[in-house]
Amino acid sequence: MKKEKEGSKERKNSEVKEEKEEKSAEEIREKSEEEAGNEEIEEEIEEIPEEIPETPVFPEKRYEDWEPKTTLGKLVKQGNITSIEEILQHGYKIMEEEIVDFLVPDLKEEVLDIEIVQRMHGSGRRIKFRALVAVGNGRGYIGVGKGKAKEVGQAIRKAIRNAKLNIIPVALACGSWECRCEHKHSLPFKVSGKEGSVEITITPGPRGLGIVAGETVKKILTLAGIKDVWVTSFGNTRAKVNSAYATYYALKNTILTKVKTNA
Repeated sequence: MKKEKEGSKERKNSEVKEEKEEKSAEEIREKSEEEAGNEEIEEEIEEIPEEIPETPVFPEKRYEDWEPKTTLGKLVKQGNITSIEEILQHGYKIMEEEIVDFLVPDLKEEVLDIEIVQRMHGSGRRIKFRALVAVGNGRGYIGVGKGKAKEVGQAIRKAIRNAKLNIIPVALACGSWECRCEHKHSLPFKVSGKEGSVEITITPGPRGLGIVAGETVKKILTLAGIKDVWVTSFGNTRAKVNSAYATYYALKNTILTKVKTNA
């Protein structure tokens, strides 16, 4: 009986030791996996460019060989629609970026922000890059878009495409009571826009004032062709995406707002 008890104790002790060894091995594996994941994240973070490219260079497209896939694209290529304003009046939705390139060929791109976004999955962390881009011709057209991809270049391309699809005309005039000139250097009236917690208010200013705004808002207004305005912002303005879209919605209100005229 004593021998059997001693043998059972030894078996229990050996089982406990095996369980401890297995747990320690699992902990070591988990730590090594976490360290490997952190190393991958650091490597991918290092791939972000130190300076955001102002004018990304991509291969030029030949729009002579473009075959429209939508009704709007066919109307544009046939010459039945000649401006973005006509598209908005008819209520069409732009689904092809080539339409914008046909109607507004002198667009300029500006990369506003590039960030890393992470998402947890069953297989581990999935990391992508998010790019924020604005497009405009400096004479009353502006568009803002964002894109996500595994590579920075692909994210910028997607953002440029989305920005072109979101392009809108902006009403330019001199709405400042201090100036009252006939040059189109500012906005016709005060406008505001909101996105998330950020609210942007743009007030017309006299000639020579310049754009009194933050960096992100200033770039968008410059691409739209605005030269003299005061900008007031509220909320978490460090969020560049919300600030950019709030500015975009404010400029969109220049064409959506109805102005009363004295008959």
